[in-house]
Amino acid sequence: MAATKRKAISKKLRFDIFKRDGFVCQYCGAHPPQAILHVDHIVSVKEGGGNEDTNLVTACDRCNLGKGAASLDSIPASLAERAADTAEREAQLRGYSAVMAAQRERIETDCWEVGNIFVDQFQLDGMRRDWFQSIRLFVEKLGVHECIQAMEIATSRKPFSKNQCFRYFCGVCWNKVREGEDA
Repeated sequence: MAATKRKAISKKLRFDIFKRDGFVCQYCGAHPPQAILHVDHIVSVKEGGGNEDTNLVTACDRCNLGKGAASLDSIPASLAERAADTAEREAQLRGYSAVMAAQRERIETDCWEVGNIFVDQFQLDGMRRDWFQSIRLFVEKLGVHECIQAMEIATSRKPFSKNQCFRYFCGVCWNKVREGEDA
C-alpha cells in the first residue's frame, strides 16, 4: 500500500481528542503534568489511516514514540474499563487476604490446641517459640488431629523431662509425615 501523505491535525481537533479521552494516555494511563500528551493514529498514516476522530487517540510521548507506525486492532481499554479492572483486582486481593488471615488464625488456634496438651502436662506458663514453630510445621503437614494424637502419645509415655517429651512428639510426627509420603 502506498504511503499516504500526513495531513496536520488541527489544534481544535487535537484538543477535542484530549478532552474526549480525559487528558489521559489511552495506552498506559499517564496524564499531565507527568507526561506530555500527543494525538496518535490508531491506523497509522503509513497504513492509510486518516485524521478522523475515530482513528485518533490520546497517547503520552513515551507510548506514542514507542509505538511508531505499528497498527492496533482496536482502541485500547478506556480509563473506565481499566478502573473497573483495577477495582476487580482489589476486590480479589481483599478476598484472598481475608481467606489467608482466617487460615492463619485457624492454624494458630490448632497449634495452641496441640501445645496446651504439653503445657498442661508440665504445668508451664507458656511454650518456647521454637517448639511452637515445630508444632505449626506439623499441624500444616499433618493436620491438627494427627498432631493431637502425637502429643497425647508423647505425654502419656511419662517422659523424664519436657525436652525428652517434645523430642518424642517430633519423632512421632516425623514418622507420620514419612508414612504419608510413602502412601
